[in-house]
Amino acid sequence: MAFIICSCVQIQRFFCCYHLMHPRSAMTQFLSAMVFLILTGMLSPTAAQNVLIVRNDLGGSIEERLSRIEQLRALGTRVEIRGTCASACTMLLGLPNACVGQASRLGFHGPQSQYYGVSLPRAEFEYWSQVLAAHYPATISDWFMKTARNTTLSLITISGKQAIKMGARPCGVMRS
Repeated sequence: MAFIICSCVQIQRFFCCYHLMHPRSAMTQFLSAMVFLILTGMLSPTAAQNVLIVRNDLGGSIEERLSRIEQLRALGTRVEIRGTCASACTMLLGLPNACVGQASRLGFHGPQSQYYGVSLPRAEFEYWSQVLAAHYPATISDWFMKTARNTTLSLITISGKQAIKMGARPCGVMRS
């Protein structure tokens, strides 16, 4: 008994369609399709890798962000900054698999207390400035320490295009 089954599965952004002529050959043909996609580069063996797409992250606590960054690093999560990323969010730039879209907006400011308008003691300000700067590419880190950290009650915003010129990794053009 022979019959045709047509099915499609979505893998990342591609659809893999396979036609099965016989029910016993279903798994064999599916596995053949997966091997084909891997060999042609359309599917990597780690396609199930986590991806975090940042579109509107206004920051938060530096200590909480440090914890989140370690989680992302441990999971091997790819981070794509594709929108607004401000304050502590910019620390994501330090992840080895983070990238920035050209149209994104990154907002920087110096460390501040949890109480708006209340300055940190100088030693704490220096410490947290160094923590932030350690999570940026070298040119952004230098700029942050010379300029952006001195702004504490507002943001200095740069485009993703500017961040890329300053050493941030660009995201590919496949995602938007």
